Amino acid sequence: MALKITWQQALAWRMQRHLLHPVGRLPVAGVVRRLCGVQAQVASSAELAVRVRREASRPGEVSRALSEGRLIKTWAMRGALHLLAPEEGGAYLSLIAAGRPWARPSWQRYFGMTTKMMDILRRAVRDALDGTVLTREELVTAVIARRGLGHIGEALRSGWGTLLKPLAWQGDLCFGPTRGTRATFMRPEVASSRWAGVPDPAEAAPVAIVSYFRAYGPATIDAFGHWLAGGWFGKRQLRTWFDALGDRMVQVDVDGERAYVLAEDLDELASARPTRAVRLVPGFDQYVLGPGTADRHVVPARRRAAVSRQSGWISPVVVSGGVVFGTWELERDQVRIAWFKGAGRPPRNALEAEVARLSSILDRDLRAAMSLA
Repeated sequence: MALKITWQQALAWRMQRHLLHPVGRLPVAGVVRRLCGVQAQVASSAELAVRVRREASRPGEVSRALSEGRLIKTWAMRGALHLLAPEEGGAYLSLIAAGRPWARPSWQRYFGMTTKMMDILRRAVRDALDGTVLTREELVTAVIARRGLGHIGEALRSGWGTLLKPLAWQGDLCFGPTRGTRATFMRPEVASSRWAGVPDPAEAAPVAIVSYFRAYGPATIDAFGHWLAGGWFGKRQLRTWFDALGDRMVQVDVDGERAYVLAEDLDELASARPTRAVRLVPGFDQYVLGPGTADRHVVPARRRAAVSRQSGWISPVVVSGGVVFGTWELERDQVRIAWFKGAGRPPRNALEAEVARLSSILDRDLRAAMSLA
C-alpha cells in the first residue's frame, strides 16, 4: 500500500531539501548540486538563490566558484542559462540533447540549417574554442569563415543563443569569464578540471532523475520532463528512463494524488511535519521553477500571473509553509512585500525577520513595507 501523506508534509520536506528550512551549511557548489542547477540569466538572482540557503555567505562567492571551476555556467534546462556542478551537470545536458530539437523541420527551416550543417557548426565551434576563450563576436567570426556557414552570422550574434544551445547541451561550449561587459565562451573541460563530460543518455537518466526527485519530490514523471526540457520529450521516452530505475522509485499518495519519491527518502518524508516557516526567495528561484509555476500546490492557480510574468520573468516570492503566498521587490531601502489576499493574516514578525536576514546578506539597511495584493 502506498504511503499516505499530506501536501503540507510534502512541501515541508521539500523546503528541507531546498535548504530553506532549516537553512543549510553546504558550500556554494553543494547548494547548486542539491537544486539540480540554479537558473542564471540574472546573475544577482542566482547568487541570492544560493546565499539565502546558506547560514553564512559572502558576496561574490558564486563568481569565485565559477573562476575556480567548482561551477560552470551554460545553457541547460528549458534552454535557460544555468549554474551547474561540473561533476554531474553533463547528465542533465545529455538528456536535453537526446530530444534533438535541432532536428525538427520547423527549427531547420527557420535557421536554414540541416542536421549535417549542425554537425559542421559543431566542429567549427570546437575547433575555434580549442585551448582558448573567445567573445561571441570572435567566435562568430571564426565560424562564418567556414564554408557553408556564412549565412548564420546574424543568428549566432543573437543574445538568445538558439544556434549555440545545442552545442552547449552536447558539451562543446560553456560560458567563460566576462571580458568587460562581453560574454565569452570556452570548452567545459577547460572551464573546470572537475568536468565529467556528457554521458550517454542511458547512463545520464538515473543521475538526473534521482537528483530531481530528491530535490522536488513527491513529483510526477511529467513534472520532471517539463522541468528538464519544457515538454520536448514524448511520454514513452520519459517512461523508459524512469522504469529503468526499478524499485528505487516508489509511489506515494499525497492527499489522494499519485506521485513518486525515492524509496530511500520514504522514512524521512513520512516523518516530515508541516511548517509555518517563512522565506523570501529571489526571482527565478528553483523552488518555483523546479515544479513549475503551473503546480498549484506551490503557486496557487489564481496567483500564477503574479509569479510568472511577461517575457518569462519569474518574480521574487514569499514562501510560507512551502506555498507561495506573496511576492516582493527591492525599492531603495524598502523590501516591498505584496501578501496575497485570501492567504490569511500576514505573519508580520516572521516577514520582518526575513527582511532582517536579507539586510544581513546584502549588507544594506532594509525595512519591510507590506501591502495586500
